Amino acid sequence: MTTFDASLLNRFDKAIQHEWLETNGIGGYSCSTVIGTNTRKYHGLLVAATEPPVGRKVLVSKMEEKIYAGEKTYELSTNKYHGTIYPHGYIFLKEFNHYIFPEFIYRCNGIQIRKTIVAIHGENTVVIQYEVLKANKDFTLELTPLMAGRSHHQLVFAYDTGNAGSWFQDNVLRSKMNPAIPEVFIAVPDAHYKHDPRWYFGFEYPEEHNRGEAGYEDLFSPGHLYVNLKAGDKVGIIISTANPERRDPIALIEQEKKRRKKLIKDAGAKHHLIKKLVLAGDQFLVEGKDHKKSIIAGYPWFCDWGRDTMISLPGLCLATGRNDDAQQILRSYAKWVSQGMIPNRFPEEGHEPLYNTIDATLWFFIAAFKYYQATKDVEFVRDELLPVLTDIIEWHQKGTRYGIRVDEDGLLTGGEPGVQLTWMDAIVGDWVVTPRIGKAVEINALWYNACEIYAYFNHVSGNNKEAKLYSSTAKKMKKAFRKAFWNAEESCLYDFIDRDYKDPSVRPNQLFAISLPFSLLTIKQSAQLLEKVESTLFTPRGLRSLSPEDKEYQGVYFGDRLTRDNAYHKGTVWAWLIGPFIDALIKVKGIEGRLEARMIVENFLPHFSEAGIGSISEIFDGNTPFTPRGCFAQAWSIAELLRVSAEYQLFGHQALIEDPTDEEGNKPARKISKFISQEAKI
Repeated sequence: MTTFDASLLNRFDKAIQHEWLETNGIGGYSCSTVIGTNTRKYHGLLVAATEPPVGRKVLVSKMEEKIYAGEKTYELSTNKYHGTIYPHGYIFLKEFNHYIFPEFIYRCNGIQIRKTIVAIHGENTVVIQYEVLKANKDFTLELTPLMAGRSHHQLVFAYDTGNAGSWFQDNVLRSKMNPAIPEVFIAVPDAHYKHDPRWYFGFEYPEEHNRGEAGYEDLFSPGHLYVNLKAGDKVGIIISTANPERRDPIALIEQEKKRRKKLIKDAGAKHHLIKKLVLAGDQFLVEGKDHKKSIIAGYPWFCDWGRDTMISLPGLCLATGRNDDAQQILRSYAKWVSQGMIPNRFPEEGHEPLYNTIDATLWFFIAAFKYYQATKDVEFVRDELLPVLTDIIEWHQKGTRYGIRVDEDGLLTGGEPGVQLTWMDAIVGDWVVTPRIGKAVEINALWYNACEIYAYFNHVSGNNKEAKLYSSTAKKMKKAFRKAFWNAEESCLYDFIDRDYKDPSVRPNQLFAISLPFSLLTIKQSAQLLEKVESTLFTPRGLRSLSPEDKEYQGVYFGDRLTRDNAYHKGTVWAWLIGPFIDALIKVKGIEGRLEARMIVENFLPHFSEAGIGSISEIFDGNTPFTPRGCFAQAWSIAELLRVSAEYQLFGHQALIEDPTDEEGNKPARKISKFISQEAKI
């Protein structure tokens, strides 16, 4: 459990740096800071996915809470306005706890209340439970919903809502601010209601200002709800886009608690860190219309991206025992293949998918291979995946969008001016911040692996002639790769090759030549490359995207969009790259690398109490103290820690580790078989 006490909670500037998140499995969510002050336009109590898993709307921004105890009044809420904070409810917040759900404990005038917020899986519903732990006498709790009624990317300002179509009947407040958004239902048992429609003006979101964005808006309330309470009472409030009718809010919470505990059990998670990762990872797995399974790239603003989904799938699904989800995701994306490419992303609200990516499709091969390793599901591979993979291979050979094609040397090239196709995809207007037209190092490591995997899948499917052909193709490609990319002067790999130009920038992309299932380098080259990466790029929070020794290095990610995008891949640390780093570490160092890997993963524990409580951020500054930035909850950041922890059994299992042998058959320097514990075997 992550716990904060008054020493942090009663310090406004410190407390607002910590955020909690609840997600509903269809793209919607609830999130704010640990003191309930919304600091982003993306914060909201009910952010509904109106076209799951996208079309997200901030319907209810927050719930203002006030206690009437005799002649005294205590406001529990806290808001930031221009130049001021009001009210100062955070002074009554004495404890914040997070394990299964976020919990808030308030104390004032002998009254102690525990508030719990729970997003219900599979629906746009949030439940708030108030438990009166102590009370010297009866009191009244006032609840005032503040509504935004907008896209989570936008802001709203006061307009004429009439009475906003609001009314209260049978303990349910119904409100519809405008025809473009869903109706909101707020069920409060044994409540009475005062109709008081009005706008509240000038809420300030400082995190938006930090990002160079607009950060003020107005919020609407239809009125106030009142509940009389005494010691020992427990009341649950349902906020939903569907009429709660006579649903039991307490039963909904228990149902959701059981679901999440079952996730931990099904994943076989014993270590507390793995339990945290399993619960965090569940937040990104979503189901859309037509039961389409996918993975949200990050909260609070990303939707489902092809690249992020394929990289995240092994960790979020296979490492947690959710093989059926993995199969559905692979099947879903296979249906969207067009001209040999899977989509880069699915935009908001029904727009056609975008295919501006060269690597997402190649990561599809890796995800499929990991799926087969975990399940040995020959039928699915042979009957459903292999025909799609064949189509992909053929399109890449003859050429597809954006100049993506196999060159004469067997390596994959691609790119056009004004388009960014690799994962280093920052682009502002027509300005591609990190242009990598030509043959990128990680793209060719992925292409080599795609050919090896394609050969292997043909072999297990009984197509031996095709398997032999692509195995031979891959072997030739390996020689071409080493000749083209090895930088003997620096003992590492060039980042990309554009005709006669070879980019010597030291970036983490070269790691994939070692980390992927089929390595491209000799043991000696791998060791030299790893040493280079470790000495220049490694940090406790991930790998820098560019060496600090480079003149283009940007060590801080902060400011307006132009400034941030310029730093995005010029030194900013990416947490997900810990995964391939650990792959390379263990392949090169064997048991020693495995022990280092465990320490690296454990070192992420403090971050679970930093930006996004119980999750891992998208990026961090390249300079110390490695301040978390970007999305406060990122799928592949969580997924890669889950994957390497499972694949190398880093926590509480026996390990049988052997140093790798290179592809020429050279014997390893040493062979190690050592037990870490006696709990299980791999």
